[in-house]
Amino acid sequence: MSNVKFYKNQDLPLELHKVRIVQKLHLVPIERRLAALKEAGFNTFGLSTNDVFLDMITDSGVNAMSDNQLAAMMQADDAYAGSQSFVRMQKAVEDVLGKRYLLPVHQGRAAENVLARTFIKPGDVVPMNYHFTTTLAHILEVGGSIVELVSDNALELHSDNPFKGNMDIDKLVAFIEETGVEKIPFIRMEASTNLIGGQPFSVRNMLDVRQVADKYGLMLVLDASLLGENAFLVKQREKEWAENSMGDILKMITGLADIVYFSARKLSSSRGGGICTNRHELYQKMEVMIPLFEGFLTYGGMSVREIEAIAVGLYETLDETMISQSPTFIKYLVETADAKGIPMVTPAGVLGAHVNAMEFCDHLRQDEYPAGALAAAFFLCSGVRGMERGTVSSVRDEAGNEVLSDAELLRLAVPRRVFTLSQINYVIDRLEWLHDNRKLIGGLRWTYEPRVLRFFMGKLEPTSNWPHRLMEKFREDFGDSL
Repeated sequence: MSNVKFYKNQDLPLELHKVRIVQKLHLVPIERRLAALKEAGFNTFGLSTNDVFLDMITDSGVNAMSDNQLAAMMQADDAYAGSQSFVRMQKAVEDVLGKRYLLPVHQGRAAENVLARTFIKPGDVVPMNYHFTTTLAHILEVGGSIVELVSDNALELHSDNPFKGNMDIDKLVAFIEETGVEKIPFIRMEASTNLIGGQPFSVRNMLDVRQVADKYGLMLVLDASLLGENAFLVKQREKEWAENSMGDILKMITGLADIVYFSARKLSSSRGGGICTNRHELYQKMEVMIPLFEGFLTYGGMSVREIEAIAVGLYETLDETMISQSPTFIKYLVETADAKGIPMVTPAGVLGAHVNAMEFCDHLRQDEYPAGALAAAFFLCSGVRGMERGTVSSVRDEAGNEVLSDAELLRLAVPRRVFTLSQINYVIDRLEWLHDNRKLIGGLRWTYEPRVLRFFMGKLEPTSNWPHRLMEKFREDFGDSL
């Protein structure tokens, strides 16, 4: 699958599925889009889907489900305890991820809550290849902190580094020696690093991290939410694994971790999540948290229909044809936009295409939230809802000062088997127009700022009248078109 060429003279992705159910989309006029932005506080999370044309805010819970998943939902066993739906999910976890003991949770951040409350005490520090927003929030809430140990070149946004998600082994060893193992509850690896462009890690790197964990007697925890796509890119980019199956690569990676947790909203095109391990003593430490926060041990806050869909979705993760659909369309979007001079994160990763907002909006200071401003501007000129992944998604320190993000990115998520090539080309066309008119984009400032995960509920406003000027330029170039 990885080396198939579909066209004689062009490298274009091909939809390897057929459409059987459709959902109507709306492309409202630009005046309505500006009004919608104002109502949403210039935060794309606040937009109504009635005003959104293409929803590229996330791949979480919005991947297209297969006919087999939908069919499986009809056989759900709705027993409160001892459900056979859970038995099927448990078997799928063991078959695909190689872990015997499973704790179900309602989504990935629920798993993070369980892990944080079980293993982290005040003063602890968790080393990781890179943080995710909800991971950091849960660790901070229990008094811990994090340290990010990617290599320095991982933050070179435009490069040909195939595995920017790798943990720097020298940095890891130095950190453990300096901090002491008693303050390190576990090492965390994320597949793939969401906040720096959906970048994967290699199997070789995971092996090296495991070796360090063994040397110092530390647990290794894997966030496997984007594991399928990470494995797909391993197969494409790591020569030693080019001839191996997806199943081989998945089990190799998960086999190196003491605990694996995942959001099924990403991993298996469904809802819900899970925590799994082969170590019974770790299972028992976490077990009490499930009825306390999630539900009984055989449903964990999920509907049994979701559990059935997860089981089928996990097996479908072994299908390279299915997994390839998101990364190949992302690659096309990134490489086409990059060729037009639009500053993109390269190489293309997983989850979505990422625009370098610091370079796109190089006339804005970082404390003017260029990624947030770019997300608002792009919605205004296209009706496409992307997501800010920059300082708006960061936090403030104890003194109330902004912790500036390592990168300012506009993420345009490409869920599996959702968008067509013509829709992707529309995204590229509008990106190109906005890039040509980028100096019209101004900054943002907070009007309402929640203490935790502010990017979800917070509201901002423009620092000038720039949205109106951008709308006027759009009307000048496009006339009465939407």
